[in-house]
Amino acid sequence: MNTSVSNTGRLLWAGLRALLVLTLVTGVIYPLAVTGVAQALFHDKANGSDIKADGNVVGSSLIGQAYNLPLKKGHQTPEPDLKWFQGRPQNGLGSNTVNTQYKLILSGATNRSADNKDLVDWVSAAKAAVIDDNSVPGYTVKPSDVPADAVTSSGSGLDPDISPAYADLQVHRVAEKNGLPVAQVQKLVDEHTQGRTLGFIGEPRVNVLELNIALRALTAKS
Repeated sequence: MNTSVSNTGRLLWAGLRALLVLTLVTGVIYPLAVTGVAQALFHDKANGSDIKADGNVVGSSLIGQAYNLPLKKGHQTPEPDLKWFQGRPQNGLGSNTVNTQYKLILSGATNRSADNKDLVDWVSAAKAAVIDDNSVPGYTVKPSDVPADAVTSSGSGLDPDISPAYADLQVHRVAEKNGLPVAQVQKLVDEHTQGRTLGFIGEPRVNVLELNIALRALTAKS
């Protein structure tokens, strides 16, 4: 037998075995191990941080949702449904134009400077709307009461949380729209206010979707 041919055959077989072993380890065993560990130790995060209501997934704790009324004829943007707590403005980079089955906002900041006229106009209009929407009989919102997150979008445009100050500001309006005592709605906000992560990271926050799910449960009992 030709020695060079024999050596080539052994090298080819060794290479094939290495390929099969690496494919098994990196393509099968490693992904299964990582998936198993993630499901066992970080089940919620591994599955997209799902939030469920009545046994169904209704959203993610990491992505904000809009709570709007159906779009009226002749209007370009829907009006907020004021019986629900509202999240931050969603001024991202634009709307989805590829998969038009879903009306998604593209994640991203507005990238406008603080003195940009468009941004100033957006913030001014948002502030006026917050004051008007949340001023109800017996409770008047002053301009100084409006926190920054009520009138500005986050860096992603998809922030799921609002500040406790913005949640508190909405309590009277939500109570009136749903025929609930103010104290009950305020209690919901207090129960869903999360502190800083590990006591020092980030800011106190309220997840709007989780809060609205609790609100729906409360209104169902009333």
